[in-house]
Amino acid sequence: MDLLLNILLGVTVAATPLVFAAIGELVTEKSGVLNLGVEGMMIMGAIAAFAGTVGTGSYVAGILIGALAGAAMGGLFGVLTLTLMSNQVACGLALTLFGLGLSALIGQSYSGISLPQFPRVDIPLLTDIPFLGPLIFGQDALVYLSLALVAGVAWFLARTRPGLILRAVGENHEAAHGIGYPVIRIRYLAVMFGGACAGLGGAYLSLVQTPLWVEKMSAGRGWIALALVVFASWRPLRVLGGAYLFGGITIMQLHSQALGLQVDAQILSMMPYLATILVLVVISRDRVKMKLNAPSCLGKVFYATS
Repeated sequence: MDLLLNILLGVTVAATPLVFAAIGELVTEKSGVLNLGVEGMMIMGAIAAFAGTVGTGSYVAGILIGALAGAAMGGLFGVLTLTLMSNQVACGLALTLFGLGLSALIGQSYSGISLPQFPRVDIPLLTDIPFLGPLIFGQDALVYLSLALVAGVAWFLARTRPGLILRAVGENHEAAHGIGYPVIRIRYLAVMFGGACAGLGGAYLSLVQTPLWVEKMSAGRGWIALALVVFASWRPLRVLGGAYLFGGITIMQLHSQALGLQVDAQILSMMPYLATILVLVVISRDRVKMKLNAPSCLGKVFYATS
């Protein structure tokens, strides 16, 4: 029972940064913008959150700084692609390389520094319930924030007027512009929101999952988050399920020996990325369904005629 509890807690820790990054990218893509720079935004959020926490001594300040760093990276991407109308794919890849390089430069002075364990929520009586207590009521605050964020985005996109406008911009930006909606402004907000969420995912990596700074610690999670959006068919609740599925695949490599699985460590380390490739291959076989689910203007440059 203790082993099962530890596995489930580990799945939650592995899935939470994916939830943050993927739900932010989903909102970005719903507006019609394809941002492949999630990996760069995550790693910048990680170093910014770590440096902010070390400098201020406050986890709250560190988390906010991490989110702001991600939003700033998203704003930079917006300037390049929405204002200067550069290619979104090329700019996203450049943003990832830029984030990885800049974070390595900033992080040199933080190597070897560690932080205390991130505090967990402790609800009297409820946390003491065997098995379910620590699993449901004893997580850290960022786990609950990620769940609330998914629920909030699902409600926003489906039930609110601004959410419907955002979706309209992603489906047909020319029609939205024609009836007076500020397409560029809406996309800027969506891109910066996606960047802030990616920054939160990075903050979770450096403050909770591994409370120290390690160069390139995002380790491809930004790319997995991008695949999750497609895997979930651009639906928020499916993003949550997909993130926990990939979190389970990730955590299995750590518990395989305890479960008696005789598999090479290198193969186990490849499993999350092999699963990502497999999922994308399976999904891409039904191109008609993909086109029906994807925003129609995804990745297309908007030229305002007036």
